[in-house]
Amino acid sequence: MKGRSWAALQGTCYYPVDLEQPTGAHISISRSGSGHSAVARITVEAIDYGTEEITLPDIPQANPSPADLKRDARDRALLGKVWNRKEGPARFTLPLALPVQPLPKGKSFGVKRVFNGKPASQPHTGTDYPTPVGSPILAVADGTVVVAEDLFFEGNAVFIDHGDGLISMYFHLAEIKVQAGDDVKKGHTLGRVGSTGRATGPHLFFGVRWHNARINPQFVLEAPSKIPNITP
Repeated sequence: MKGRSWAALQGTCYYPVDLEQPTGAHISISRSGSGHSAVARITVEAIDYGTEEITLPDIPQANPSPADLKRDARDRALLGKVWNRKEGPARFTLPLALPVQPLPKGKSFGVKRVFNGKPASQPHTGTDYPTPVGSPILAVADGTVVVAEDLFFEGNAVFIDHGDGLISMYFHLAEIKVQAGDDVKKGHTLGRVGSTGRATGPHLFFGVRWHNARINPQFVLEAPSKIPNITP
């Protein structure tokens, strides 16, 4: 897909499409194995996720100073290295484990947000789960912690590389209990729910990138049979 290739996961080929992939695009995909190959095309259709007006309190993230923006630029550079990591073997199966127990109904994936009257530069790339302050946040699969620190907009944040190009993200933590380089197992406590960074209240932002595509976490937290499929 898009000039890249990866191994099937438990015998199934998955083709993640980024949230901001232009609509109307025709993407060629292929699969091969056991001496056979097949080709198909995906047409990207528009989905209206809606718009959300958010009033931020008097926090630095509401009106960033030049120093704040410089700090955020450093954060973007740090995360750029995460997105460009070499993809290793998969250390997960689908569905992933839940990032909090129990997992409440999530909201806001894909919505266009307006903060204090100013449109955000991109849609919401993860899902917000309204969970009580202090609730344990759990690793959704085995992996290596690649970032575990306080970022300007994300607040206390943890990023885990699960292999096969899958990166899970956990934002706005009250505290972080792991550090970069740690090897964690599924269900490991990464931190506690809080409201650090650009947040109006306590909740968990959970996001997923797979082969550098920002996808709805719902697809990997539910049974794989619910993921839309295509037959080449």
